[in-house]
Amino acid sequence: MKKQIKRLSPHQNAKVFAILMTVGAIVMFIPMAIIMLLVGPQVDQNGNPVESSIMMFAIMPFFYLIFGYIFTAIACAIYNVFFRFIGGIEFETEEQGV
Repeated sequence: MKKQIKRLSPHQNAKVFAILMTVGAIVMFIPMAIIMLLVGPQVDQNGNPVESSIMMFAIMPFFYLIFGYIFTAIACAIYNVFFRFIGGIEFETEEQGV
């Protein structure tokens, strides 16, 4: 049986996707921050030490949360507008016996 997704809830989908992006960012940035701490200071072409910003690793998950929410909500709203003209995402389902 073919079905189409008629409407995507911008707020609900954006919440879920933003949380998933944040968790993914935390999982990715924590090991990167630890490696960066262990490597030590970098130097530029003149030999001057360049401080690495560990704060970037602390605030990046928040940026993922905010921008993930905003762009997912926008994408869902655009999908809802264009559904009227081009139809929705189509998928097929099948009944399974218990």
